[in-house]
Amino acid sequence: MRVMAQMGMVMNLDKCIGCHTCSVTCKQAWTNRAGTEYVWFNNVETRPGQGYPRRYEDQEQWRGGWTINRRGRLKLRTGGRMRRLLSIFSSPVQPKLEDYYEPWTYDYRTLIDAPLGDDMPVARPKSLITGEDTKITWSANWDDNLGGVSEMGMLDPVVEKVRRESEDAIKFQFEQTFMFYLPRICEHCLNPSCMASCPSGAIYKRSEDGIVLVDQDRCRGWRQCITGCPYKKMYFNHKTGKAEKCTMCYPRLEVGIPTICSETCVGRLRYLGLFLYDADGVTEAASTPNEQDLYEAQLNLILDPDDPAVIQAAREQDIPEDWLDAARRSPVYALAKKYRVALPLHPEYRTMPMVWYIPPLSPIVDLLRDQGHDAEAAGTLFGAIEALRIPVEYLAELFTAGDATIITTVLRRLAGMRAYLRDITLGREADESIAESVGMDGETLYAMYRLLAIAKYEDRYVIPTAHYEQAHDLEELGCSLDFDGGPYANASAPFGEASGTPTPVAVETFQALQDRQTSDSRASGDTMRGRVNLLNWDGNGAPGGLFPPRRDDREGEGS
Repeated sequence: MRVMAQMGMVMNLDKCIGCHTCSVTCKQAWTNRAGTEYVWFNNVETRPGQGYPRRYEDQEQWRGGWTINRRGRLKLRTGGRMRRLLSIFSSPVQPKLEDYYEPWTYDYRTLIDAPLGDDMPVARPKSLITGEDTKITWSANWDDNLGGVSEMGMLDPVVEKVRRESEDAIKFQFEQTFMFYLPRICEHCLNPSCMASCPSGAIYKRSEDGIVLVDQDRCRGWRQCITGCPYKKMYFNHKTGKAEKCTMCYPRLEVGIPTICSETCVGRLRYLGLFLYDADGVTEAASTPNEQDLYEAQLNLILDPDDPAVIQAAREQDIPEDWLDAARRSPVYALAKKYRVALPLHPEYRTMPMVWYIPPLSPIVDLLRDQGHDAEAAGTLFGAIEALRIPVEYLAELFTAGDATIITTVLRRLAGMRAYLRDITLGREADESIAESVGMDGETLYAMYRLLAIAKYEDRYVIPTAHYEQAHDLEELGCSLDFDGGPYANASAPFGEASGTPTPVAVETFQALQDRQTSDSRASGDTMRGRVNLLNWDGNGAPGGLFPPRRDDREGEGS
């Protein structure tokens, strides 16, 4: 048994309101620069929907993830090493720009500079790639809130599969349709197919915390990783010619701060913590013949941090004591293995994903309440699960490779928690039969309620900090912002490249900030006149425009 630590995330889909705050803050922190206009390390999809990029779950088309050969061994869907090397100079099958969307801005200058007239000027959409006029036909959020689902809902690959198996399971009539939000980031898999697909060996998994990163010095832009990733969370920067991906905000985690998407989440639906897992068993677990057994196989990889044998093996692997303590207090371990209400996304891809989800129960509660029922009474709630407005078959295709019994068990536990706590909240005696009916006891249900409903900041984010003795190992080259020839290598105007034009508007470039900080002279008043970026101002002098001109200065200019 080789014990390793893995940072993981759990998202409670019952709490997601689709506000996209996580997407916007991630975009501002990591991909607000040239070459990444179309890139969303974090995005929130409305399901059912085609997703982003369009129909990314259709692995018959995109060839992502792993499969097993006739001998029961893992192989990439794109083929073996020789087949991939033969196609290395041709673009592997991967989404095109229109499958993501062509990013755009608007010609705001026309609005600002248009002369006074009888007609209202129009800000035409301009492509951020070509700078030419464009027509908006698709975006990362096109399916938001069931937009066009009555006409386009059948294009959801999961809907297609469920409909083939049961024609009546999903209908898109207004009174029968359903929706929920699905936030997505890189899964930071235990068995990442992007890493195995890379001919340059540029993608690697950090041994200390399992975060998957891209070595920008080694990346040669072959783009095989984009094909290999079944979740399509690997992106190509068309300006630098490098691959980029979610870094799980590792510079923040190393100092004990949550990821930016977790920190800014309005619904407080994200949980961060450590898993301990047996690295020697990953290949065997991913090679499980039956796809519906992959969830249990992955669950068996996760080790009990209170097990003396695991603790001893972890110490032999030089895992620090405070990390072992964090693993024992980990909310993601509790939700995934202790309470067994969190599930991996598409385990059938055999990548062993480490971002897990609690399936949504809320629509059934809302429906029962609207019909005049006592929505959280145990008998009413349990009886309605089979008639859930979100078909159990749909959730099963997302989280359990089609095994609906696991989904039903999870939903019954979530329903049991609501019904059990309802009696306590109303001052009644706790009904232990509710807990027994879902295979738990009252104490466990109450602990699960505290974690899911009223957990404080320190309970939701249990993040061990990096150790100084590991400092050299943590000098990663995986951050896509700091490599030679990267987006910040060339000086430009203080507010990014060609601010106000169809070229992307970015924050003040690192190069400009570095020039001012290392200069012996004061900050230039010419470059900052009238436009001051207080977020990156180094305090070296007062740039022009920071303060209004003094009266004597104005008088001097007038004379």
